[in-house]
Amino acid sequence: MLLERIYDEDLAQASYFIGCQARGEAIVVDPRRDLDVYLELAAKHAMSIVAVTETHIHADYLSGTRELAARTGARMYISDEGGPDWTYGSDFDSAVRMKHGHRIRLGNIVLEAVHTPGHTPEHMSFLITDGAQTDEPGFMLTGDFVFVGDLGRPDLLDEAAGFIDTRFQGAKDLFTSLRDRFLTLPDYVQVLPAHGSGSACGKALGAIPSTTVGYERNFSWWSRYLKNDDEQGFIDELLSGQPDAHAYFGRMKMENKVGPAVIGEQPELVEYTAEQLSAELAADTVILVDTRHNSDVHRGTVERSLNIPGVDKAASYGAWVVDPLVEQRPLVLLAADLDEAEAMRDHLVRVGIDTVRGYVTSLSGLDLVTPRLVQPEELDSVERVLLLDVRNKTEFAEGHLPGARQLSGGRVMWNLDLLPDPGAGTIVTYCQSGVRNSVAASALRRAGYDVAELDGSYAAWKAAGNVPEIGALATV
Repeated sequence: MLLERIYDEDLAQASYFIGCQARGEAIVVDPRRDLDVYLELAAKHAMSIVAVTETHIHADYLSGTRELAARTGARMYISDEGGPDWTYGSDFDSAVRMKHGHRIRLGNIVLEAVHTPGHTPEHMSFLITDGAQTDEPGFMLTGDFVFVGDLGRPDLLDEAAGFIDTRFQGAKDLFTSLRDRFLTLPDYVQVLPAHGSGSACGKALGAIPSTTVGYERNFSWWSRYLKNDDEQGFIDELLSGQPDAHAYFGRMKMENKVGPAVIGEQPELVEYTAEQLSAELAADTVILVDTRHNSDVHRGTVERSLNIPGVDKAASYGAWVVDPLVEQRPLVLLAADLDEAEAMRDHLVRVGIDTVRGYVTSLSGLDLVTPRLVQPEELDSVERVLLLDVRNKTEFAEGHLPGARQLSGGRVMWNLDLLPDPGAGTIVTYCQSGVRNSVAASALRRAGYDVAELDGSYAAWKAAGNVPEIGALATV
């Protein structure tokens, strides 16, 4: 058996390529939409991708299940658990809809679907048996059910998808899934989750890529509640201290349920000259994405451009500031070369931003503006209508500027109704070091707000000897 973990550092997301060498067949679990990594693995090992599946209707990235099936002819397998509200749409009519216990066979390999609700009602995990070695499963792909050192949060449906109080039933379901599905397995079963450290799908995910049933049984935070059959204690701790859910999660959930668009082969990106780009910017027919660090952006950028710094977090930050359901204008990326632009496009399609048209290698020859900055020592003298902290609520509670209000960067553009009107006055924004702040501030400026960024953000303000407030959450 071949088992490869493909990890996306941007979204802290893992997909898995599992193949039977004897049969030359493979299945991909929880794929992303840019497919080259899976196709290259298949070619390297002389395998055909004959099946593709996913653990649940994802909220943090756009699934590549339909994309991979369209490219390779692979059979799709999806959950048919969770009730009618969690049934995949008609774009999946050609898929095999799995109930608990369904088995997918590839030569000697068996993947058995295990219904593990809690994070979401339809959630499936997969027990993997390598029949060439044993008749017993040795691995479990747990999706967003069990992570290394943590569990999939059951409150995302409330936080991002518009549901009300589903978190409580979800937490109860998670307790039951752990007791009846997970802890009944032998200690030696290796656990391979779909996320790692940095994901917003849990509150304390470990950076280690895998764990075992036995390790989690003995050392996880939740094991003591299961040992004592303390369901309420488990629910209380599980639901406390969860990080902010990014607002784009709601869009991902909806698109993944209905069926993500199949994009196929991507066209070659256009390299813009300064003259071409200047004309299109003047006509407001494209949006420039400034991919530089905020320190460079602060020295001058194109007016109304969006700051999405670098390739590494392009999907995460891009989804904060571009809603493709609303914004259809093509994106032009500032990139060193074609390779960097294509890499960034790959990241953006992972969150359904499919409108990258081209790139420009320099801002030379374009009209530039300097974003307004406020130095920490000047803050008290600045007239403002709002001091906005765009960090997570957990960061805010640990220390914030006096008088600040919190709205995380991943939620700002979906909650403009909570902000003062664009013409009401200056909003001063900050995060921890300035990176997230620059992303959110660029989007607010594009939306017409008068924004001044606190230079160096919270870290610089605190380093200047100022005393933060600690404790109670004050949202806008």
